[in-house]
Amino acid sequence: MAEESAREPLVVSDEVREALDRGRPVVALESTIISHGLPRPRNLRVAEELEELVRAGGAVPATVAVLDGRPHVGLDKARLARVAGEDGLRKLGSRDLAPAVAVGASGATTVSGTAFLAARAGIRVFATGGLGGVHREWAQTQDESADLRLLARTRIAVVCAGVKSVLDVPATLQRLETLGVGVLGFRTAEFPGFYLTGSGVPVDWTVETAAEVADVLRAQDVLGGPPSALVVANPVPVDQQLDPALHDRVLAGALAACAREGVTGQAVTPFLLDHLVRHTDGASLEANVAAVRGNVRLAAEIAKAYAA
Repeated sequence: MAEESAREPLVVSDEVREALDRGRPVVALESTIISHGLPRPRNLRVAEELEELVRAGGAVPATVAVLDGRPHVGLDKARLARVAGEDGLRKLGSRDLAPAVAVGASGATTVSGTAFLAARAGIRVFATGGLGGVHREWAQTQDESADLRLLARTRIAVVCAGVKSVLDVPATLQRLETLGVGVLGFRTAEFPGFYLTGSGVPVDWTVETAAEVADVLRAQDVLGGPPSALVVANPVPVDQQLDPALHDRVLAGALAACAREGVTGQAVTPFLLDHLVRHTDGASLEANVAAVRGNVRLAAEIAKAYAA
């Protein structure tokens, strides 16, 4: 079978390959939320639900992960269950892919890892929860997510609920502008706040339909130029967002705890997100899942409109 070719390091499932060859819509999905973002066994149920939402929207899901040193674009049920249930899976950004392939490691792909592999397979639309970005106190730490630079050189549309609210949202948007990454607000003039419907920061461009997003993608194709991504910022519904006052109060406590415990580098974001989950009694996790559901539905609409 094509997906088991020993000559090609990228394993594209037969279903995804057939869809791409026929010009049918495909939506890439990251796997970090499955392996690291949700508790078991709910993580597998959500992973299966997200794939079903893509199918219900008329597209083919392509969950991305690296298993035994082979990058997979599109997982069957057994491999999806493995990502959800196996202990010790690494989190793999784009820079980690080559070492993982070389040593035969297994891991779930972050936004940067997923975007890279999906684009390499020929997928144009990717759905996730929230992007990484510029960390607070960047002037002191120089801490910035690898997502941003990867998106600056990858031609893919990323449907997300903004950037994680523990980050510096205005600085992240400024960085995206500097890197030449386009940002569209989907039915909003305000950049979403991940757990929150809005961040208080305006966006330059607003679109109202998936067809309009597809038109922007086609315009990118026609214009050429640097192969940068397009961020489609889709807010979590107001009735499903985390209570803003609770969010602000708990986040302030999380930032103080982070400083007090000396957490730095890549450990900062997981520490803050875990603190939010524990101190909101899981409400932040529910807002995250609600955001991902909405992003997946919209991504399927966009992929279908783009393929039409």
